[in-house]
Amino acid sequence: MNLIFLGPPGAGKGTQAKLLSEKYQIPQISTGDILRAAVRDQTPMGLKAKACMDSGALVPDEVVVGIVHERLSMQDCCKGFILDGFPRTIAQADALKNTLTQLGKKIEHVISITVDNDELLTRITGRRTCVKCGKGYHVLFDPPKKDGICDVCGSELIQRDDDKEETMKKRLSVYDQQTEPLIDYYSKESLLRPIIGQGSIESIQNQIIKTVEGNV
Repeated sequence: MNLIFLGPPGAGKGTQAKLLSEKYQIPQISTGDILRAAVRDQTPMGLKAKACMDSGALVPDEVVVGIVHERLSMQDCCKGFILDGFPRTIAQADALKNTLTQLGKKIEHVISITVDNDELLTRITGRRTCVKCGKGYHVLFDPPKKDGICDVCGSELIQRDDDKEETMKKRLSVYDQQTEPLIDYYSKESLLRPIIGQGSIESIQNQIIKTVEGNV
């Protein structure tokens, strides 16, 4: 089972990808994670990525796709994989298709988790994080017992810069610009599977399972 998960920041795609990874015993592959691992392990593509990062340059698509190729070649991907948040652009999607052809693999489903932007803003801007132990809270859905104070260690809770409304609106705008073409791209290939990302984690997971198992 070879899957791609698309979804804006705060849509819950990472959570859902992790649940499916555990259910089907296939790896959840995030480009950020595998990029760091490739650099750490000094793989050929990891060394190229490190050179870019050390010079302050963005890691180019061909290196990112090369690192994805390295990861998908590993033994634990023989039964399938979940690409979490990749590709992000049409160029990356085309390069991924070529890589998968080389590996004798193909994408079976592109799970696109959709959530209303107002709901996303509520989810993200309500997040608070403990400055000391890192425990996360939400002012509406999972508040601390004492406002602004961590239940675990008693330290201050802060709102990370990434979770502030202005930053979040910019991230959503970038996501919409980059990903809207991907929606059309995978729709034309009859691979897109839209999932409404509002409701309980369990109900959303059940939607996805029914979709990938062909029970819809």
